[in-house]
Amino acid sequence: MATTIQNTPAAPHFPEQVTGMYILARALKNVGIENVYGLVGIPITEAAYIIQGQGIRFIGFRHEQQAGMAAATEGFLTKKPGVLMTVSSLGFMNGLTATANATVNCYPMIQISGASDPTMVDMNMGTYEQLDQYNTAKPLVKAAFRCSKAEDIPSAVARAYRAAVSGRPGGVYIDMTTPALGQIMNREDAEKLFYTPVDVYSPVAPNPASVQRAVEVLTSAKHPAILLGKGAAYAQVDDKIKTLIEKYNIPYLPMSMAKGLMPDAGPLSALSCRSTIMEQADVVMIIGARLNWMLAFGKGKWNPDMKFIQLDIEAQEVDVNRPIAAPVVGDLGLALDAILAELDGKTMATDPAWVPSLQTETKAKDAKFAQRIEEARDMMPMHHWTALGVIKPIIESNPDVILINEGANTLDDTRDAVNMTLPRHRVDCATWAIMGMGIGSSIGAAVATGKSVVAIEGDSAFGFSGMDFSTICRFKLPVTVCIFNNGGIYNGIGENLSKDGDPAPTTLDVKARYDKLGDAFGAKTYYVTTPAELSQALTEAIASKQPCLIDVQLAADSGKESGHIGYLNPAPLIDIVV
Repeated sequence: MATTIQNTPAAPHFPEQVTGMYILARALKNVGIENVYGLVGIPITEAAYIIQGQGIRFIGFRHEQQAGMAAATEGFLTKKPGVLMTVSSLGFMNGLTATANATVNCYPMIQISGASDPTMVDMNMGTYEQLDQYNTAKPLVKAAFRCSKAEDIPSAVARAYRAAVSGRPGGVYIDMTTPALGQIMNREDAEKLFYTPVDVYSPVAPNPASVQRAVEVLTSAKHPAILLGKGAAYAQVDDKIKTLIEKYNIPYLPMSMAKGLMPDAGPLSALSCRSTIMEQADVVMIIGARLNWMLAFGKGKWNPDMKFIQLDIEAQEVDVNRPIAAPVVGDLGLALDAILAELDGKTMATDPAWVPSLQTETKAKDAKFAQRIEEARDMMPMHHWTALGVIKPIIESNPDVILINEGANTLDDTRDAVNMTLPRHRVDCATWAIMGMGIGSSIGAAVATGKSVVAIEGDSAFGFSGMDFSTICRFKLPVTVCIFNNGGIYNGIGENLSKDGDPAPTTLDVKARYDKLGDAFGAKTYYVTTPAELSQALTEAIASKQPCLIDVQLAADSGKESGHIGYLNPAPLIDIVV
């Protein structure tokens, strides 16, 4: 008898599916992103979890601006884009401050913000957190992309990475719309979207004729000098700069974030001879710096007959404020290679008395500076120079500590007091002199490098970002924050001209106990009022490699308005008040 075989229908096949949020996380992983800084909320919360699931560290903040400062600092220290992730609308705006600052300062950074459906925004329908973020960001960043569908995401991330690091680095914005984040795709189709971009940074060599011209100008100099900017520090061509300076015996003057690229106290350092360099040098080679407000726009005290050689990646930076005799436009490493090759066998025309005269001046000014610190040593209550007389030898004996610095007098005086010996170990408020970068930059430096960080903060500057000290504590980062409390912006002795009992505009609280904020988050805290207490606290804090907060009590009259740049503020109105 024949047997009847019945065919059982196969179970239906349902392909595995993924969301745009997964595609975003995979795209970031695919280009080598290791850290994302941000603050979650609608519509990115789930994306943050998925990012963690891909093995990317997500550092959650209390404020988007600080997360952005952290991302920018990672970009400066590593030459890889730091990534900021924010919610839409005002979260996006908070982060955009940092991204715009990164663009101005040439730090590679990518801001990714959740965004409302642009079709609804365009029709002004009143959708959730409605804001045209893409067009708001576009004028303030190096490049901007909008992802309207999930298929756009891998390309946007790869292109943003390339834009952030290529040529002159800067901030890039990706508008990550809710339709793109929420879109569902078959995993098999999604996997086909990913690719690894190649040659994301292709160095461009300078014109050989420009190199030859620069060498002719340099070798003709009687009083040559080299000006080092943070672009030189960012480029990580330290050995080439060292060879140029030492082989040809050229004095160097570092800008604040280039301190340590060559030792501040080195035999060719002209750090104490800034005015002399400006007035007497006849040729200055600018490496990775701008002739902007920090350098008096190349005018003022500068020798009017001086010739500038400028090495920069961006041609538009040439002839800004002052004609450049010998521009060398191209990748800094290739430019230095070409200059060193062209210099080989040539002789400098340097006046034999030039370097010794600078060394003599440096010795005299350094002795005077040391006397200033010595005279402030026993001042009670402590003043800025009292505290810095304690901090200076501790930081200098721990050269691998990264120093973060902001404030008015706190910034100016710390920059002058503390010598750096290693490159990329000082981060401050840079080109825009923006306050409120300190805590975010401390976090970014610690996360990106794993090194210990000390932040020297004015009390006003700390107020911009102090709540994110909790982030330092949650992630157990080796960061010590020193707050110089003199009770005000510049100082704490302002007077309210109306006599109505309100504090003056510059007055904060000289009796504030910032150490209590550290207690709230479980940090090791110190309240110090004497040099001995400060010395013990900072030494212990650095050694602990734990989150620490040191409240440094200063006198209310310590500090002066605008530090060294009081001319930027208008004259007081006291005489015209009626």
